[in-house]
Amino acid sequence: MALDADILLDRRRLKKSIFRWRVLAVVAIIIAIVVAFARSGADDVVWGNIGPRIVEVNIEGVITEDPYLLDALEQIEGDSDVAGLIVHINSPGGTMVGGEALFESLRRIGETRPIVAEMGTVAASGGYMTAIAADHIIAHRGTVTGSIGVIFQSMNFTGTLEKLGVEPLTVKSGPLKAVPNPFEPTDDAARTAMESLISDMFGVFVDMVAERRGMDTETVRQLADGRVYTGQQAVANGLIDEIGGRREALRWLQDEMGVSPDAAVVPLEIDYPEDSLMTALFEGNIGKMLSSEGLKLDGLLTVWQPE
Repeated sequence: MALDADILLDRRRLKKSIFRWRVLAVVAIIIAIVVAFARSGADDVVWGNIGPRIVEVNIEGVITEDPYLLDALEQIEGDSDVAGLIVHINSPGGTMVGGEALFESLRRIGETRPIVAEMGTVAASGGYMTAIAADHIIAHRGTVTGSIGVIFQSMNFTGTLEKLGVEPLTVKSGPLKAVPNPFEPTDDAARTAMESLISDMFGVFVDMVAERRGMDTETVRQLADGRVYTGQQAVANGLIDEIGGRREALRWLQDEMGVSPDAAVVPLEIDYPEDSLMTALFEGNIGKMLSSEGLKLDGLLTVWQPE
């Protein structure tokens, strides 16, 4: 009888173990499905009805690298039913790489269909870089745009540390490693190295504007001293094409580019996963946005920030 009891007990333990493994397998499958949907990025695109359509893309706030947006734009690139794009921009810019990646993604779409940019309150620096990816740029008279340039910011605490009697120690492999360093004075060599970075990326920005706006490089450089322009000034300087808004954007697509007036206009909506690294990244950038010291983002910036 004791032997039978042991066998029965072993069977129960085996059943419980099998049950646990089945539950874990189901949970693993569910997690895999959730991750697959989260990575798709474009599954939350609202396409409206089937057939030819104009997709509206909203670019707002600080521009950083956004894989979910880029995935959604890539899906548009392969959708033959998308007849055109309206890109609404309300942004002071952001990182150089973020603006560059967005520009390139829009240009790939623009190779096969028309894109019109509609500027809102601000479309400066990286926001303007986004706009020149379009074939036609529209702004309001009071829109703030331009600010063609690149900036790199750093703070220096050496004076404060000296007053506190603190002497930082840095050991590095070369004189230009980790410069500028807030804990040591910035010498001429470090400043020259940083200016070289800025000059290189500024040249890239200027060339992008010259190519997309059909202007010679010298003219662009004269306009690209960092200043901002109103929508009216931007038209006069050839930086944008006309004054208007969404109505004018639709009219340009229909009258100038032959997009059917019957084409549905649908928004590009992306539902970012709530508990994701991307969410944490954006929350971190919000915390870095505008403060009394100005905008603080990592890397080279193409951003307009009033002092």
